[in-house]
Amino acid sequence: MSKLITGAEIVFRCLEDQGVDFIFGYPGGAVLPIYDELKNHKTIKHILARHEQGAGHAAEGYARSSGKPGVVLVTSGPGATNVVTALTDAYMDSVPLVCISGQVPTHLIGTDAFQECDTTGITRPCTKHNWLVKDVKDLARVIDLAFEIATTGRPGPVLVDIPKDIQFKKTEFVLKNKNKNKKQFNGKLNGKVSNTEMDKVINMMKKSSRPIFYTGGGVINSGPEASKLLRELVSLTGFPITSTLQGLGAYPGDDPLFLGMLGMHGTYEANNAMYGCDLMINIGARFDDRITGKVDEFSPKSKKIHIDIDPSSIGKNIKVDLAVVSDVESFLKALNKRFKEKNKDFLNSNKSNISTWWKDIDKWRQKKSLSYKNSKEVIKPQYAVQRLYELSKDKDAYITTEVGQHQMWAAQHYKFNKPNRWMTSGGLGTMGYGLPAAVGVQVANPGKLVIDIAGEASVLMTMQEMSTAVQYKLPIKIFILNNQYMGMVRQWQELLHEKNYSESYTAALPDFVKLAEAYGCVGIQAKKPDELDEKINEMISVNKPVIFDCLVDPMENCFPMIPSGKPHNQMLLGPEDEKEEVSDEGKTLV
Repeated sequence: MSKLITGAEIVFRCLEDQGVDFIFGYPGGAVLPIYDELKNHKTIKHILARHEQGAGHAAEGYARSSGKPGVVLVTSGPGATNVVTALTDAYMDSVPLVCISGQVPTHLIGTDAFQECDTTGITRPCTKHNWLVKDVKDLARVIDLAFEIATTGRPGPVLVDIPKDIQFKKTEFVLKNKNKNKKQFNGKLNGKVSNTEMDKVINMMKKSSRPIFYTGGGVINSGPEASKLLRELVSLTGFPITSTLQGLGAYPGDDPLFLGMLGMHGTYEANNAMYGCDLMINIGARFDDRITGKVDEFSPKSKKIHIDIDPSSIGKNIKVDLAVVSDVESFLKALNKRFKEKNKDFLNSNKSNISTWWKDIDKWRQKKSLSYKNSKEVIKPQYAVQRLYELSKDKDAYITTEVGQHQMWAAQHYKFNKPNRWMTSGGLGTMGYGLPAAVGVQVANPGKLVIDIAGEASVLMTMQEMSTAVQYKLPIKIFILNNQYMGMVRQWQELLHEKNYSESYTAALPDFVKLAEAYGCVGIQAKKPDELDEKINEMISVNKPVIFDCLVDPMENCFPMIPSGKPHNQMLLGPEDEKEEVSDEGKTLV
């Protein structure tokens, strides 16, 4: 007869079987048996967050930068509800998380016991799947399945709710290793793409004179090989390529074929190319509203191909002409192979076909839509990001952001040439994401430069996680573009809401340098443009957590911008365009 072990030990045996190295969590009464068991499992390190939301975002940062699932451990009641924002964020951005939550004992469920809540009910809409384990004999199977669901197909978060009595109960445990004997696909399908599908795609590409690749986070989720294959495909075709916010880094940001990010704050050339193309090849993106703008005028003359692992995303927002359900790596591998077999000289033979298209794109590029009026007196936020990029680009930096203007400036002016170097909250737009995400990124990538490009309003939402960074000696750099406003809120108020700046000015900000010192880390402040380089270099060189307070122009707006409710070819390029009237319908969309 096998040895009987507790539910708490089963949790760790399962985590060890999955190759888990780190858990991000916060203890509480309903998970104390699991925390008691922690000391017996030295291969797993626990990172103590200061808030369950912070633990969840740290697990996201870990997952997105490492390609491994993030693991979160929280207690019942408020512990579980606090992690809901992070679970929803992971769900929207397809990040593989496994959340283990404690629950009150089974006999107390439904009695409104202390720190009880319906965790599975609350998290059902924001997880791929969840479980309430009522029998210890089911626990190992459920945890094993949780990892499988989190990491296969379209990745996402799952939750396993374990009552306290189940953690004490004993049962036999047989290490199944069922996942060890099969290939792990980490967001991929174990399937083949047919030559028939490939030939349809290639024929549409041959007929096109105004093509564009539209790529998203699905490329990065598919693994590093997918990004390599994407680069090969672009080199085989010579087609222009653009990317969503989450897709940045899948294709080199400094390559001449890359048009920059598209969407609400995308480049003029990317958005006009999307509007004017005759063939749009969507690889791993989901046609969300920040990209499409006015749906009925979105790329009206184009044929659309959509490649996505999630069949529910295809045709959801935009009708397409050809759908291919596949993970990106499998699709690109098959397409590139077919190209080389049947169309060896496509690049040269098709040059004249798309030459006029490239001339149009070059004209749009001449607009220099990311340009801005710099100053010698006040730090422009765009300039701050550009200097940060120039001084860190050779250091293989990992960048996280909060949400707001600074996020868009980072996406516009920091060029990403590798996948898994850019971690930001896209679908949910979670303020407070960047700092704890940086903690998780640094845990996954010790010795690497990790920078959170932050806004002062966003970063204060999870500032307590600096304590985590200090405790675990994680030298994250918090680079705050401090404009004293909730910048994007203020911008929308200015452009869309008659300059009614209701509650968007933060009248009582902390002294960030002193705050840094209070946490036991390094504080730096820059007020003038000519201070930036020296102080950024100081920030980079310090082997401790840093809070960098960069005081920037408080009234600078983020351009270019597609006004809400407008199509891609109607963009505001700068302050001179601000007076254009926005419809009431458009105002409802932000």
